[in-house]
Amino acid sequence: MKRIALIPLALCACKYADFTLPPPDSAGPKAPFHWEGSPEPVLSRGDWDSGDVLNPSVVRFHGEYLNYYSGYDGRTWSTGLAASNDGIHWTKRGRILSPDAANGSAVVRGEEIFYWYQTGSPVQIALKGSIVLKTGPRGSWDEIGVADPYVIERNGKFYLYYLGMDRARRQRLGVARSRDGVVWEKLIANPILELGASGAFDEMGLGEPAVWSSGGSYWMLYTGRARGEKRRIGLAKSPDGVHWSREPLVIEGTSDWDREVVCDPTVELLPEGVRVWFGGGDRPRPDQGLHGQIGVGMLR
Repeated sequence: MKRIALIPLALCACKYADFTLPPPDSAGPKAPFHWEGSPEPVLSRGDWDSGDVLNPSVVRFHGEYLNYYSGYDGRTWSTGLAASNDGIHWTKRGRILSPDAANGSAVVRGEEIFYWYQTGSPVQIALKGSIVLKTGPRGSWDEIGVADPYVIERNGKFYLYYLGMDRARRQRLGVARSRDGVVWEKLIANPILELGASGAFDEMGLGEPAVWSSGGSYWMLYTGRARGEKRRIGLAKSPDGVHWSREPLVIEGTSDWDREVVCDPTVELLPEGVRVWFGGGDRPRPDQGLHGQIGVGMLR
C-alpha cells in the first residue's frame, strides 16, 4: 500500500537564499521537441469530481502509476487518486484529501509518497495538513498567494517550483529548496519567469510549472494565460534551474474537449521522449467550470 508522508511540521518559516540546482543530466531528450497529444481524455469527470478533473500529478510506485489529481464537485476542490498499469487506462480510487486541498505535487522518496498541495485563504502550500510554504512579506512578488507546487528531487534536496501572486495580482513563477520538504528557502532572485510580452499567450499570467532534467538542460512546461482566459502550455529552458529562457514551442488544444484550455502539465521522462499528462477544457474560465478532463501526450 502507498504511504503519504507524515512527519513533524512544527517548523515552517521560510528563509531566503541564493542558489542554483545541480548540473542537469546530459543524457535524454532535448529541443527541438515535437508535440503529439491524445485526441481524447484519459481521465474524465465522475461523481464527487463531476465539475472538473484537472491538475494531474503522476508517480510510479510499486509497479503502478498513481495519479493525484484535483476534482471539483461544484462547491469545493479536493484531491483524488487514480491508478493505472500503463498511464493511459485509469481506475479511480476515490477522494483522499478534502475540502480545499488541490493542485498538488507528488514525489516518491523510498517507501513514502510526499504530496504538497495548495490550500487556504490566502492560498499557501501545505504538506500533510500544515502550511510549509507561506506567502512572502509585504510588497513581495508572492505577497498575496503561493500555489501550484511542482517538486523535483536532485542530489538529496527538494526543489519546489511554484506560482506567486503580488498585490497587483500578477502571477509569475519562482523556486524554493529544502532538505526535508518542510523547511524551505526561497530563491532571493525570484521570480524566475516573468509575464510574456503584450499579445503573447502568457501575457496575463503564468502557473502550473512542471520541471525535468535531460539533454544537458533543465526544461519547464508551464501554463500561460492569455486575454479572455484561453490557456496554453509553454516551454522554457535553463542551464541551472534558476535562469530561464522561453522556447518557441506552445502547446494548444486540438480537440473539442480541450479547445479552450490546455494546462496543468506533469511529466515522466522515458527513453523515447517526455510523456506529459495535462488538463484540458472547452470553456475559457479562470478557476473552475472548464468541463476539465485529463489527457496525455508526448514530447519527442
